[in-house]
Amino acid sequence: MLHGQHGQATQKAMEILTALGTIYGAERMLPVISVQIAGVSYANLGEAGLEFLAEMADGGGKARVLTTLNPAGMDVENWQALGVSQEFAVNQQRVLNAFARMNVITTCSCTPYLVGNTPHFGEHIAWAESSAVCYANSVLGARTNREGGPSALAAALTGRTPAYGYHLDENRQPTVTVVVEGCPVETNDFGALGKAIGEKLTKEGKKRVPYLTGIEQASLEQLKSFCASIATYGGAALFHMAGITPEASRMIPPDETIVITQADLDVATQAMTDATSDEVDFVSLGCPHLSIKEIARLAELLAGKKVTKEFWITTARPVKQMADMMGYTQIIEASGAKFAADTCCVVAPIQGRFKALATDSAKACYYAYAKNKFKTVIKSFDEVVAEALK
Repeated sequence: MLHGQHGQATQKAMEILTALGTIYGAERMLPVISVQIAGVSYANLGEAGLEFLAEMADGGGKARVLTTLNPAGMDVENWQALGVSQEFAVNQQRVLNAFARMNVITTCSCTPYLVGNTPHFGEHIAWAESSAVCYANSVLGARTNREGGPSALAAALTGRTPAYGYHLDENRQPTVTVVVEGCPVETNDFGALGKAIGEKLTKEGKKRVPYLTGIEQASLEQLKSFCASIATYGGAALFHMAGITPEASRMIPPDETIVITQADLDVATQAMTDATSDEVDFVSLGCPHLSIKEIARLAELLAGKKVTKEFWITTARPVKQMADMMGYTQIIEASGAKFAADTCCVVAPIQGRFKALATDSAKACYYAYAKNKFKTVIKSFDEVVAEALK
C-alpha cells in the first residue's frame, strides 16, 4: 500500500498512518474491523476538507472494512423543515457523496453501536467521535484511539491502524480510582458525573484512565450520556466501572483515589444551568443520538400534546426508521416536535437562531455555549419534554 501498488488514495492513506505511527512510536500496524469517521458536517469541513475527500475518492479510495459516519450538518431528508439553507444543503450533500464514492456507509450517527457498527470485545477499530470512542473502549471493550477525521478515513481505506495507545494492554490499565458517593439516576445525572470527574482529572494536565466504584447499575442510555460527558469535559477515551464494564474485573483499582460526592454532582449541574424557563426557546434531546427506547418514552410523554418551543429529536436514520414502523414518529410529529435524523444540535449550523437550550445532555450544554453562545439548562429527560410543553 505504501509503495502505491493499491492506488494513489490507498498510498496517501498509508502515508498518513505511517506518519502517525512514527510520531507515537508504534512498532507495527494492526488490522481493524470497523471505522467511524468524524468531521462530516460541511460547517466543520469547508471547501478545504471537501477537496481532500474528493481527492481521495478520485484516487480510487475504497473502504476495506465496515465504515460509518458521524452526524452531518443536516437531516438529509428533512433539512428544509429544520431551517437549513439550500446553499448549505447542497454543500453537505457533496460531502456525503464523496464519502459514498469511497464505499463509506452514509449513516450519520454518533452512536454507531446502535445501528450495526458494533465491534466485539477485544477487537481493534479506528473510531473518531469522542463519545463513541469512549463507549467502544469502555462499555464494549473494543480497542481504539480517538482518531482524527483524516486518520479514520485512512484506516478505512487500508483496513489498518498503528499499534499504539489504547490498542495496547499496558495503556488500558487504570491510573486513578474514583469513588462515587453521589447517586446518579437519570441521564442528566450521569452527564453531571462525567463533568465532575472529567474536570477533576484534567486539573492535573494529563490524560488518566479512571476506575469507578460505587455505581450499582447503569443502562445503555446512562452510559451513553456518561461517555459523552467525560469525553467532553475530561478528554477521557477509556474508563472502567466496577461491576459494569467488561474489563473492570481484570483490573486492580489504583491506590490514588478521587471521591465524587452528591455535592459535586449538584455543582456540575448548576454550572450547566444559566437560563430560566422563560428564556428557553430551543429544546433538544439526542446528544448522543437517541435509542429506540428513548424515542418510545418520548412518544409516551408527547401523545396528544402540543409543544410550544422549537423541539429537535436527534437520532440515527435507522433508529428513526424503527420509530416510523412502531408509530412513534407519527405521535411525536403530531405534537409539533421535529425529528432531526443524521445530525445534532452540536454540528448543525444554528448559531444565532436561538438564545437558550434545554437538554438532558452535558455535552450539548458544553457546545451550546462554546460554539453557539446559547444559554443552557440541563434537566432530566422527562423534565426536558415538560419544558417543551410549557
